[in-house]
Amino acid sequence: MQAYRKPKIGLLGLMTDGYEPIFNGITKRQEDYAREMVEKVSDSVDVVFPGAAKNRPEIEATVKAFNDEGLDGILIVLLTYNQGTWLVRALQDNNLPIAMAVVQPDQTVGLDWTELDLTVNQGIHGAQDNANAINRAGIKCQFFAGNRHEQRFVDFVTDFAKAAQTVQFLRSMKVAVVGRMAGMADILTDEMAFYRKVGPECRYDSMGSVFGFMEQVTKEEIDAVIERDKQAFDMDPNLSYESHAYAIHMYLAFKKFLDAGGYDAYTAHFDMVGADGRYKQLPLLAASHLLADGYGYAAEGDALCAAMTAAAHCLGDEPNANFTEMYTMDFEEKAIIFCHAGEGNWKTCRSDQKPKLIDRYLGEGGLENPPTPIFTPQYGTATLTSLVNVCGEEFRLVLSMGDILPKTDLKRAEMPYIWYRPDTGVESCVEGWLKAGGTHHEVINLGDVARRWTMLCDMLGIEVVRV
Repeated sequence: MQAYRKPKIGLLGLMTDGYEPIFNGITKRQEDYAREMVEKVSDSVDVVFPGAAKNRPEIEATVKAFNDEGLDGILIVLLTYNQGTWLVRALQDNNLPIAMAVVQPDQTVGLDWTELDLTVNQGIHGAQDNANAINRAGIKCQFFAGNRHEQRFVDFVTDFAKAAQTVQFLRSMKVAVVGRMAGMADILTDEMAFYRKVGPECRYDSMGSVFGFMEQVTKEEIDAVIERDKQAFDMDPNLSYESHAYAIHMYLAFKKFLDAGGYDAYTAHFDMVGADGRYKQLPLLAASHLLADGYGYAAEGDALCAAMTAAAHCLGDEPNANFTEMYTMDFEEKAIIFCHAGEGNWKTCRSDQKPKLIDRYLGEGGLENPPTPIFTPQYGTATLTSLVNVCGEEFRLVLSMGDILPKTDLKRAEMPYIWYRPDTGVESCVEGWLKAGGTHHEVINLGDVARRWTMLCDMLGIEVVRV
């Protein structure tokens, strides 16, 4: 599993070396200006700035260094004018996502400006020259123009950096597939096309492999997690130690299995658990704890959704994604109910309540009662997405913006659930979802991360359809 960290990008500050003989000290002046931008975004993004790149060899060397250092992306800023031709070869050999920000040292034009003032603030036409070269080379780039002192500049750099970080994460991602539901159409995909286009590698395994790790879990490890659960949850008094301990035993076995295989996400079809014959419970609490730990997860063998849940964790300001399903339209509330069998990232529980952990009867699988977390996520703005494999390497992201409602009044719900009110209305959202081929498994992020998803898809060459 990828450890959560700030994204790290390179700042490619461009200027022409012909200015220094004319304006002594201009290079240092513009490099200091670039370092002000680095400091401006430092709370959310780590930025490497080695100094201005002033000619083609320096540009190519800087871009190569950013790639060699394993950065997440490159932000291009014109510190003065710079010829677009000098950038082309560097970007043809570049493997990192790129963005360009059209900003300037001064935010207003002084009536007493000298030629030097005009020169250091003329980045816009250098940006046009370089953007033209980027477009004609067929290279994807994210663009921004605005006041570098405003929050929207910080937001753009942060969104770009998180999207770029997620591209790198997807390229290294491995997804464990433990069984798949027969006949479920929208989870099927060409996994080599998914690997080539999006990045994750899918590896098939079995509950037998997980069982091997059950034997490695110690009672001390189990009891330590039980004590943590007692602090994190309102505990059902009917939940026995034996039942809780077995659920934790499965969670730790899955975690060891994922870590040993280098997996960032997994999907398990619960029929495989019962059919194996060696398990007492369905691993609902295991899935919930792993989601809360930051792993990607989806049910029923849906590798795409599992990968997208992991990607959503990376895109968020913290691992705040949930795997879920649309269930029912509520026309009075103008909302849709989302839930699943009992899995959910309980760390997203609304801040004014504690999640519950209950002893719960579940007929599916014919096994013992699986301990199940019950909660509703933090209310407010949310971003709902689904990745669709249209055909071959054609993928589409279906995206909806809306609000999670502050409703926790389903009296007999025995799984995590969400009241989601789409901005476009229930009918338009659902009709648009169907028309776009959105799947029945979805990922929901707390907060507005729509631009990050959109940037990510643009970097990967994936269509985005908002519904």
